[in-house]
Amino acid sequence: MHYWYSVSPLGAPPAVRLCHADGRTREAALRAPRPLPELVAIRCADWVPAVREQARQVLAAALAQDPAGLLRRLTPLVLRLGRREQGAWALERFEAVLDDAPALLGGLRTSQDPPTRRFAARLTVGAGLLDVRELAALAAAETDPPTSGVWTDAALAALAADGPDGEAIDSLLGAHGPMVRSAGVTALRGAGRAAEAAGHLADRSGMVRACARWLVRQAGGDPYALSRAALAGPARVSPYAVTAFAECARREDAPVLRALLEHPAGQVRAAAVGGLRLLDTTDLELLRPLLDDPSPAVAREAARSLSGSAARLSADWLMARIAPERPPHTRRAAYRVLFARGGIAGLRASVQVLTDPDPALRTIAAQRIQSMWSPYRPPDLPSGDPEIGALLDRCTHLFSDHVMRRMRSRLAVPSGPAPVDGS
Repeated sequence: MHYWYSVSPLGAPPAVRLCHADGRTREAALRAPRPLPELVAIRCADWVPAVREQARQVLAAALAQDPAGLLRRLTPLVLRLGRREQGAWALERFEAVLDDAPALLGGLRTSQDPPTRRFAARLTVGAGLLDVRELAALAAAETDPPTSGVWTDAALAALAADGPDGEAIDSLLGAHGPMVRSAGVTALRGAGRAAEAAGHLADRSGMVRACARWLVRQAGGDPYALSRAALAGPARVSPYAVTAFAECARREDAPVLRALLEHPAGQVRAAAVGGLRLLDTTDLELLRPLLDDPSPAVAREAARSLSGSAARLSADWLMARIAPERPPHTRRAAYRVLFARGGIAGLRASVQVLTDPDPALRTIAAQRIQSMWSPYRPPDLPSGDPEIGALLDRCTHLFSDHVMRRMRSRLAVPSGPAPVDGS
């Protein structure tokens, strides 16, 4: 058997010689015509000084010949190599080239690699190359949160220094990222447009809604009254409007949210269930039937609300809802509540779900059964219960023989039936 590093360097491809174990071979390979740029960049961080110096000469010459192409090609790699002990040189060299030719940053700002865009954003902002509208547009279009944060902070700093700019603020308000939109809402105050904050009270992001409530109060308005008014027309109610109202409502407002449990839109009903949970008004008799709701979102929210009171619900009623003939979302919601009960009811439900038609639910059940075992504490199950032993017999495949013996010993339940001797 031959390995690449044991092949004779004579006649080997240059890329192989650049990866050879012998530093002299790597150094010689760097003198070959047109070595692979990626491997040259890696050799700039080589542990052998002679290899490093030769690689850096080659990379510097290549940068001088085609800076734009090499920067686009190698910046993602160089950023990662910069974490190595000898990797800072190439990154510093790239930064120096970009300082001398800042126009080259434009190609890096559109890179598919998020760290590269982040690097380009930092250098662009530091060089002051863009005006506030360009900064805001880049913040709104960026999908990488850290990079959009760089553009957003720069746009806000420009707004603070140069005064409000309506087009830049509108770009921030129309962004996909919640951090950027919240910055746009905050900027409305300095632009004398605080009245527009009411239109963002029902934003899909909690961060933006919080900024909008703050700005409404700063302008002398009442976010509670505005959020309540948004629920006046049931046909136009959105799920986010329901959540926005719950975030500033009081416990005596629970009837408003209970009425929305009859809304025809499942997302609105789900938001109403979540809102009641925010108000800490869990009504078991009201929420229990919602586990059977045809909307998966409603059943999921009902399970979250009922999990804290799971011990007060009938285990048999819940077990009936994890039967295979029930809809998948009903089985998932009921199982969540059953597992929250803990003890033998949770184990019983988990073992039954191990044969569920839904593979995702089977995986969750297996993981939860495995989580019962810890070498530092006994399982949260009653000792000496024969049913526990029978249930463990059905999930032996989830544990090693050693763990299963220790678990049975701690729970004082006998081992499973011994195999029948055929002799």
